Amino acid sequence: IFDELVNKQGGLDGRTTHIIKLSPFTLHECELFFQSKHIPISRYDIVQSYMIFGGIPYYLNYFDPQLSLSQNVDRLLFAHDGKLKDEYDMLFSSVFSSPDDMKSIVDFVGKRHAGYMRKDISAATGIEESGNLSDKLKALVASNFLLEYVPFGENARNTHFKLVDPFCRFCQTFIKGHRNVVEDFWTQNIDSQSVISWRGIAFEEVCINHIAQVKAGLGISGVSTEQSAWIQRGDNQVEGAQIDLIIKRKDNIFNLCEIKFY
Repeated sequence: IFDELVNKQGGLDGRTTHIIKLSPFTLHECELFFQSKHIPISRYDIVQSYMIFGGIPYYLNYFDPQLSLSQNVDRLLFAHDGKLKDEYDMLFSSVFSSPDDMKSIVDFVGKRHAGYMRKDISAATGIEESGNLSDKLKALVASNFLLEYVPFGENARNTHFKLVDPFCRFCQTFIKGHRNVVEDFWTQNIDSQSVISWRGIAFEEVCINHIAQVKAGLGISGVSTEQSAWIQRGDNQVEGAQIDLIIKRKDNIFNLCEIKFY
């Protein structure tokens, strides 16, 4: 849409009245959606549903109100005839004109929670570090798959791209590359170490996707801010450390946020 209509020279050039970015539901909107569908679900499970389905109403609309969250996850994603079983692959084909390149970028960026720089993405995917890669990254950011950010203490040359789409993160962790997964996988593994580890990362991304609400909770909605994370890699001489979320404020204050899911 951006390339062929909004930014393309020709008959529609300069005739755009308004651009509406259709974003996923927030947690609050998910709650209202479930209520409208008469789906009984706790806020604890609404958060977990967001960590899996990312607030996409198309996915949430498939929920069976007679089933628990874990049962719905199994029915939609792990059953042999699950409606969303192949959604990860189909998603890129339905949205992008070059789905293979887009998928390879998302697959690679998802390998590390902090994401990667443009040069790393180019080297791993074989997509030349040129305008072509820039256009693809811009499209993935505009489509809420990736987040573009500068890690705290670094300059714009070290801009990173990280995966923030919950559904892609979930599929990469538990579905992509996994064969012969049992149909009640989620129910069986809900307290496994792999799920516990995934929850920690997934909840961080929920908070990043709700930075406006986090700022409101801190009482700084009206303050201009920049958000990032900070990581110090450990070695033989320096101990590793990280801060999950740093909110850098225009009033020269920094909010340091430790994010945990319990």
